[in-house]
Amino acid sequence: MIVYRSFSEITAQLRNPVVTIGNFDGVHLGHREIFRRLKQSAREIGGVSVVITFDPHPLRVVTSEKNIRLINTLEEKITLIEASGVDYLIIIPFSTEFASIPSAEFIEKYLVGIIGTKKLVIGYDYAFGRNREGGFEMLRSFGSRLGFHVEELAPINSGEMIYSSSLIRGMIAAGEVSEVVRYLGRHYSLGGRVVHGAHRGKSLGFPTANIRTDKELIPADGVYAVKVKIDDKLFDGACNIGNNPTFGGSEVSIEAFIFDFDGELYDQELRVYFIARLRGERKFSSADELKTAIAADVAECRRILATTPLVVYSEYLEGI
Repeated sequence: MIVYRSFSEITAQLRNPVVTIGNFDGVHLGHREIFRRLKQSAREIGGVSVVITFDPHPLRVVTSEKNIRLINTLEEKITLIEASGVDYLIIIPFSTEFASIPSAEFIEKYLVGIIGTKKLVIGYDYAFGRNREGGFEMLRSFGSRLGFHVEELAPINSGEMIYSSSLIRGMIAAGEVSEVVRYLGRHYSLGGRVVHGAHRGKSLGFPTANIRTDKELIPADGVYAVKVKIDDKLFDGACNIGNNPTFGGSEVSIEAFIFDFDGELYDQELRVYFIARLRGERKFSSADELKTAIAADVAECRRILATTPLVVYSEYLEGI
């Protein structure tokens, strides 16, 4: 996949491009369906598939929702879109100046003039441009005059709920990590670097890796059954998210006890996949009571992980 980080990097129109535009936070199953249709349309006209997205998220620029916690980092989003088999990704640096561009100018100057769009694939409720004036009817009108087709996809759902990034954000924030797989299409994960913590885990008999991450959306405080990827190897584990109330902690930490692992992890990068939430974080009356609870949690995590396969994005992209 070729990545452009601004329109200025595009020096010539693309070959019969079929384009979709959106934030695509999470790159969930609804987004995947859009990408499938995008690639199919490109094949039908002998063209290339093009995804246009934004950084930062427009909600942080043009609304009061500046504290929105995104499902993916930008680099994760790039990886996931590339895994979907898209030919080109254009990342627009989003600003108040860009947001003020009228839809007509965006269509004529960027979609047609710079990219050379032949077809535009959009979701059922998509609109862009100043005051969201660039909806389906406007796009179809411009398309008939400027020589590109517009396809509006029907709502994409699981039979019960329409796939949406906001739905998924809410589920993850609530700790519903096993339930979110049916919408996200994979187990939620975060990557990070192992840093020094308070070193309490080792004294309790359960040494943990304290993880510092750039991920914005962290699951709710509590104990989780997890898979941990170190280099190219997967390990089962238990992860606690919270402020360690038993010891009067105040800062939220992410600590993973990795089963059957014996090695040095400080300063290493790893990825944690959240499989299931066992319970919320609790304050125990003593370190011994906490130790007993951790042992029970570890046993339950082992039971869950023995029968729950990890779902990652590459597994459901076969044949695309």
